[in-house]
This record gives sequence, structure tokens and C-alpha cells, in this order.
Amino acid sequence: MNFKHLKYFVATAETGQVSRAAKALSISQSAVTSAVRELEAILGAALFVRTAQGMEITDQGREFLASAREILEKIEAAQNLQPRHSEVSGVISLAATYTVLGYFLPYHLDRISQLYPGIEIKIHEMNRHSIEEELLTSRIDMAVVLTSNIESPDIETQTLLRSPRRLWVPAGHPFSKAQKTPLREIAKQPYIMLTVDEAAHSAMKYWNANNQQPNVKLRTSSVEAVRSLVANAQGVTILSDMVYRPWSLEGRRIETVATDIEIPTMDVGLATRKSSTLSPPAMTVQDYFTNAFLSPRYQP
Repeated sequence: MNFKHLKYFVATAETGQVSRAAKALSISQSAVTSAVRELEAILGAALFVRTAQGMEITDQGREFLASAREILEKIEAAQNLQPRHSEVSGVISLAATYTVLGYFLPYHLDRISQLYPGIEIKIHEMNRHSIEEELLTSRIDMAVVLTSNIESPDIETQTLLRSPRRLWVPAGHPFSKAQKTPLREIAKQPYIMLTVDEAAHSAMKYWNANNQQPNVKLRTSSVEAVRSLVANAQGVTILSDMVYRPWSLEGRRIETVATDIEIPTMDVGLATRKSSTLSPPAMTVQDYFTNAFLSPRYQP
């Protein structure tokens, strides 16, 4: 296994297609395909299922993805993580929703603090409605949110990450053996409905659009409660890869399965008031996220 194996695998997993990975890496599609096949042979596991739509990551691939990202991030940090010779200093007021603050933001806050020691970020956890209000009244500079939830036309969003949503089932569940599970079959199962960050509202959009209704056994605002209930065979759920972990707090395994319908992704990104003028510290933070997610991340 070498560095390129990891780079090409991560790019394929993040883009979902060999062609997009090749474009992001500025290399040929055959180079990406060869690297992925070599990596699968080295690991002795199928990392992707090849479909007409692209490359669908397997459970083994998703587990390896976390390790591959960690390795690449540590290498990048070792090479590049030096305080920037920047004159920018000051305070930025940054808000985030529960899910973003718990599963996305901490790593980047640490990176920004090390790269730009002159910038102080004041963090505020808020729900989406409060964030919109605070942005529109200029009481906060910027927010990191689920961009697909933003409603105000006076707020500008910039999506950084699109996290696929999949069915979560306990290990050994009959659905775990299927490549895709029909939504009508999921509707027959006890369903654990997450409510935090308007998750239930987002879920019901695609349930209703497909003329199906979940058999809700429990509603909870706790992702860990959902994880434990699914792992202990109390129900199933559909949630994003960003909050997925293969183990519950009790050490029981959770598996993910694709559905037969296209479920909207959970989109994470930046939100600012339209036509607002960002301060230099806020512009620096915005540039950090743009460079981290919207520029090619791993060059060959």
C-alpha cells in the first residue's frame, strides 16, 4: 500500500465517480481505477460496488475511508501545518447547529487556530431559525450549517460537503445482505426518528415524495440514542454518513445499506448575510473552508 492508493481511494469515495476523482486529481481515469483495484487486492476486500451511476462505497470501504482520511490528514499536517505569516488578527463570531458542531467543526477549529493564531473564533451553538435571525441582524459574522435547511432568501450559502444518507441496521439484519433496500420494505420496520436539526422534517420530505410513511417507534434528539437503539435491534433509521459510526456505545455493530430511491444528501456549508462585508478574520476563515473543500484536496 502506498500514498497514491490512499489519495485515489479517498477521491473516489468523496466524488462517487472515477471520472470525477480523475478530474479532481488531474490524472487519467485508468490510473484511478488501477489504484482502487490494487488497494482492494491488498486489503482483500471490496471497497466499492460498481453501478451505472458510479462507485458506491461498501461497509468495508466506509470503515477504511476513516483511516485513509486520518492518514492523509496527518501527512498533510506534518508537511504544511505551520502558523501562517499573516497580519490578520481579530475576533469572529461563528454559529453552528448541533450536528455540525458535534460531527464536523471541531477538527477545523483546531486547524484554523494553529494556522492563524491571531484569529479568535467565538463559537455559538444555535438552531437554524436562531442562526438566520442572528445573521440578518449582524449579531454573528458567519455560520456553519446544514445549508439545505436555510430558508431566508437574504442569506447566502456555500455548500462544502454533501454527505449521503443511508439505511442503518443492526449487524445481521436481513437488509444487510441486500445491495439496495426498497423504501416500502423499510416502512414495515420499527423506525427510530432523529429530530435534532430538523432531521425529521427533512426525512418526511422524501418519505412523502415516495408515498410511504415510516413506522415510527421513537422520536429522539440524540444521535447516540439512535445509534444504540439501532445497534440493539430496536429499529432502523436513515441518516447521513457524516454521523455514522460502525459501533454503538455498548460496542454493538451497525451496518449501512443503500436504498432503492435517491435520498437527498445532507449538505454542510457556510452561511452569511447577503451583501454583507466580511471582516478580514471572517474572510480568512471563509477562505480556509473554501480551500479545504472546494479546491482539489489531494494532488498526485
